[in-house]
Amino acid sequence: MYSNLRSLMFHLPAETSHDLALDMIGAAGRLRLASCLARPVQPQPVKLLGMTFDNPVGLAAGLDKNAIAVDGLAGLGFGFLEVGTVTPRPQPGNPKPRLFRLPEASAIINRMGFNNLGVDALMERVARVRYQGTLGINIGKNATTPVGRAVDDYLYCLRKVYSHAGYVTVNLSSPNTPGLRTLQYGDTLKILLAEIKACQQELASLYDRYVPIAIKIAPDMTPEELTLVARTLLEEGMDAVIATNTTLDRSRVEGLTFADEEGGLSGGPLTDASTNVIRILADEIKGQMPIIGVGGILTGADAAAKIAAGASLVQLYSGFIYRGPELIRECVDAIAALNSGAAESNRG
Repeated sequence: MYSNLRSLMFHLPAETSHDLALDMIGAAGRLRLASCLARPVQPQPVKLLGMTFDNPVGLAAGLDKNAIAVDGLAGLGFGFLEVGTVTPRPQPGNPKPRLFRLPEASAIINRMGFNNLGVDALMERVARVRYQGTLGINIGKNATTPVGRAVDDYLYCLRKVYSHAGYVTVNLSSPNTPGLRTLQYGDTLKILLAEIKACQQELASLYDRYVPIAIKIAPDMTPEELTLVARTLLEEGMDAVIATNTTLDRSRVEGLTFADEEGGLSGGPLTDASTNVIRILADEIKGQMPIIGVGGILTGADAAAKIAAGASLVQLYSGFIYRGPELIRECVDAIAALNSGAAESNRG
């Protein structure tokens, strides 16, 4: 059924079909019909970061920036959801067209630019959702905020979302906000994370509740840079790392229609790169911090490979667009089989 629906939707401009699909999923959630759109997913709870995730397969940020379809998305079988990226003030994002499909590579290029209705509008919706599972909220900076003042935007959003978030993701890695990725390096990263950590501790005391903070990083770093980032995240007391955001590398889509469009590339061309980043991080972190793997998960085997590389959870985005709800169940089953095999091996 999803294959037929996708064929129809792919005749529309990419952003038009995205918005229409999200509206449909949101309506299904409001009518309590979302579970009818997908086959049941077997429970596979994961205890992590002081929370219990219904299963290890979540939705990545970017699909539902304004939390308009949380209940509908939850009904499709995701083990957790992440909404956003949200900024302090509403912003339209970059000029259209800004979203492009590369179906030959099961890929997407986007240069959306954190288009969203602002953190206050998002929190009004989050306060009304019925979903009782783990909800992550992804925060960023407004495009008009100078990079040198980025911390002000992150702290503003952190204070706004803290009371309703299962965890908070700090997005330092979108390629579509000028200068943002420079925040991932050296003393700039240390200073930023130190202020975020201080704010987190202040809010934990205020609300008598500790909300974990994850940092989302880019795939376009050298192994040496990744090692330094991992050490900084540990030193500054961050709770998790999400690997990875979209890539600027076009080597795997050269010659395809839209391959030269500016923006971040996601989907199939990112599969191996993001898994390799997870592997490098895991070697450095050595279990001291959970890794959430995202990037190019198009099959259950892709999800299992990220778990095998060192991730504790995974997230879907482009694969969900191309494969639909069936991919969620396939990934949950593949991870369960991997874990079962590992348990058998340990007993042997």
